[in-house]
Amino acid sequence: VTEKKMARREDDMEKVKDKSEPLLLPENGSDVSEEEGASWMVCLSTFIAVCGSYEFGTCVGYSAPTQFGIMEELNLSYSQFSVFGSILNVGAVLGAITSGKISDFIGRKGAMRLSSVISAIGWMIIYFSKTLWVAEAFFISGWLAIAQAKNIIWLDFGRFFVGTGVGLASYVVPVYIAEITPKNVRGTFTFSNQLLQNCGIATAYYIGNFVSWRTIALIGIIPCLIQFLGLFFVPESPRWLAKENRDEECEVVLQKLRGKEADIVKETREIMISVDATANISMQSLFKRKYARQLIIGVGVMLLQQLCGSSGISYYAGSIFDLAGFPSQTGMTVLSMVVVPKAILGLIIVDRWGRRPLLMASAFGLCLSCISLALAFGFKGVPGIVNFTPTMAFIGILTYVMMFAAGLGALPWIIMSEIFPMDMKVVAGSLVTITNWFTGWIVSYCFNFMLIWSPTGTFIIFAIMSGLTVVFAWCLVPETRGLTLEEIQFPRES
Repeated sequence: VTEKKMARREDDMEKVKDKSEPLLLPENGSDVSEEEGASWMVCLSTFIAVCGSYEFGTCVGYSAPTQFGIMEELNLSYSQFSVFGSILNVGAVLGAITSGKISDFIGRKGAMRLSSVISAIGWMIIYFSKTLWVAEAFFISGWLAIAQAKNIIWLDFGRFFVGTGVGLASYVVPVYIAEITPKNVRGTFTFSNQLLQNCGIATAYYIGNFVSWRTIALIGIIPCLIQFLGLFFVPESPRWLAKENRDEECEVVLQKLRGKEADIVKETREIMISVDATANISMQSLFKRKYARQLIIGVGVMLLQQLCGSSGISYYAGSIFDLAGFPSQTGMTVLSMVVVPKAILGLIIVDRWGRRPLLMASAFGLCLSCISLALAFGFKGVPGIVNFTPTMAFIGILTYVMMFAAGLGALPWIIMSEIFPMDMKVVAGSLVTITNWFTGWIVSYCFNFMLIWSPTGTFIIFAIMSGLTVVFAWCLVPETRGLTLEEIQFPRES
């Protein structure tokens, strides 16, 4: 940066330190570059980033169509398969614990590249776990290991590795997208994280009806390779570069992201001010009173996303269809056809409706879906209406998946990427990601046992939690639509 810009930056920092003179950030819409939309580089960077989201979705959808094939070929019990399904979340917890520090130390691009490598390692372990030497020789890719698994140990080990990569990606992908996109399209582009997740889920659901579970594992390697190679051609986050005091690179990258003709002076100044006004805090400091609201919101939306039953229904949709007496192959095919269009709808309206209304509408839809499922299983076996149980269960699951894809699936990650300022993003982002994956592990592991206990009771619990999500969003979740990350971090004084 020029000496003139540095002098201006120092002057702005004095204003931050002097509480008597409020910090004035640019007015909404004052930055020309913010209103010109997304450049081709932003689009390319987002596409490469969300390849990790596609991988995420493939992992989530993998266990639903493959459950009975894996159980039959490897002679697994329901308990052993529940461990396999849920161990993805255990690996994701490990990835989440380190995600903030890794992305802060080696950058957003470096963290995504590491995530793709780890996920590939996991699939290869599962594919080639027939013998130890082959697993070691192909320790570079995880999906391949799943596809050649001959025992439960290597199957679980491979899924654990995949989960570790996914846990790392689940934090860094939405953060990277939020940091590179203009404010007027940030919600739409960050929602593409959920769109590609649903594409991955749809792929696993659909092709799982026609190919073996080993072949699906091989397909899981493709997005890893695309992301790993693509990251060599996209820029680093300008906000991370500013945080690392690489100001000249920050300006060059921001110009590349906004286009050659864009005026980036005000946006660059805004980023420099916000970065210099913050410093990373420790985990212990995170629980101070001044951070309480952001922390409650971030942890709360992640906790409720999982307690609504999303992991259980996504992982074991096929077994729910079978339990209700509905053809699972037909059900999985229909689900694969609706999740992507519904996610596209969410992507379109997230920057029109706003985060908060869409979150409440989605949670309300989940509540109604779970009530429908509870009634479907409650009526099962009752003379005269037993024939309605398969249809009601199908409608309930279909509605649940659609409403989740349209809102609650993506919005917690969008909100997480927006509400935390740079000083608490590392530790707070890791904490809320851990919360999500740990709760998901509990739900996914217990889900089969809960269905054995009482399908009706299971979905009543999920309906209650969905209703609480509506209340939580109404009372606590702020609206961040149309604001820059710096305006969210430094709200204007009235």
